[in-house]
Amino acid sequence: MSSRNNRLTVPESRGALEQFKNEVASSMNIELKQGYNGDISARDAGRVGGQMVKRMIEYAESNMQR
Repeated sequence: MSSRNNRLTVPESRGALEQFKNEVASSMNIELKQGYNGDISARDAGRVGGQMVKRMIEYAESNMQR
């Protein structure tokens, strides 16, 4: 898999996504460091990513019902 598949559609959103990831991880008692976090388990990384997607979907759904 090339890194081309991992580009942000809106590069300016990188900081907001990083902050969101840290907030989600913190709420799950998973400690992330700034920068490289390859030392956390794949399970924890998956939990954080899954929770991020879940929250983004909930946000989108709640804004569609307005």
